[in-house]
Amino acid sequence: MSPDPSPASANLSNWRTAPYSRRAFHNIRAILPVADIESAPGSAWPLPARPIGFDDFALKLPNGSKLDLQGFLKATATDGLIVLHDGRIAFEFYDGGLDRETPHILMSATKSITGLMVGILAGRGELDLDAEVTTYVPEIAATAYRGATIRQLLDMRTGVVLDAVGLQAYADASGWEPLAPGILADLHSFYETMRAQAKPHGGPFAYVSANTDLLGWVIERATGRSFASLVGTLLWKPMGASGETYITVDAKGAPRCTGGFCATLRDFARLGQLVLSNGRRDSNQIIPEGWIADIGHNGDAEAWREGQWRDSFAAISKNMHYRSGWYVINDAPQLLFAMGIHGQNLFVDAVNRLVIAKVSSWAQPVEPQSIWLTHKAVAEIARCIAETAPA
Repeated sequence: MSPDPSPASANLSNWRTAPYSRRAFHNIRAILPVADIESAPGSAWPLPARPIGFDDFALKLPNGSKLDLQGFLKATATDGLIVLHDGRIAFEFYDGGLDRETPHILMSATKSITGLMVGILAGRGELDLDAEVTTYVPEIAATAYRGATIRQLLDMRTGVVLDAVGLQAYADASGWEPLAPGILADLHSFYETMRAQAKPHGGPFAYVSANTDLLGWVIERATGRSFASLVGTLLWKPMGASGETYITVDAKGAPRCTGGFCATLRDFARLGQLVLSNGRRDSNQIIPEGWIADIGHNGDAEAWREGQWRDSFAAISKNMHYRSGWYVINDAPQLLFAMGIHGQNLFVDAVNRLVIAKVSSWAQPVEPQSIWLTHKAVAEIARCIAETAPA
């Protein structure tokens, strides 16, 4: 098997499997149905270059050895990395056939974008965060989502529990893998007929990707517009995104708001810069400033401590919360980040005026060692910049 297959060799049955994923992750349009998201190349948010040397970058490993920056990029199967400091490109890297013009799938970092869209719509009075989901989607009233609120979807605090059968039905509905002969599936039908069990809503953090795809249905029902259109009009164009952007959709056109967003690395970094700027580009308040502050300060730390991933992240931090699709490390400096399987990340460090966007093609969906390395690298990048960049 070729270690670097052509895009044409990736298909619906293998696109998330190494080595096909290396090319597939930036050729999603050729594999899955998508909805285009409008950008604004004529008014792109400028990203001037101010290169910073990372000759002193040294990532210390438990065995006593060290990785330089290139070693880190290789060890974590990095397809692209951008470091912004004060809104300027301090470092930019591409590999595996990715370039600055090509969108890469963001996987579950999409959840963070969906969370920002909810904040925009709530600020416009088009969504009530305290309303039950059935207010907007009564079709799910007989399911485990009955009684759950929009806020609980956002914060992964519904009590919905999908067993193996439910997870397979959800996977079928997403359109991300081949269906068995005779099976027809789509997201809305999945939610209307799901038979999942539920614990009480509002409890500990429990990661259920279906929560965020349901948010997509809520958004479209509340506004009467497609998610792709809303993102383009209310976020992507005002932000000054300049590249090709799209989101995967199911068999009937429902958006994969939990993981299907595809964007260029520079636009991914621009999103981080927007968050760092408290939702504002120049004089335009795109995301309500209070929404960004809420992500940073109003998550429930106890829900995280009692939740599903406390132990998984203990080696990185024990002082965390999850809010509106974003992970927050409450150590000093505070770090907001978006995270997707196979190594997709967006880090926002307001104290150090730093944004790091990373897209990858890890062989496994979750690689604890790569997660640890990536977080250690963020701290090391911040150290290098603090020592070499202008104050």
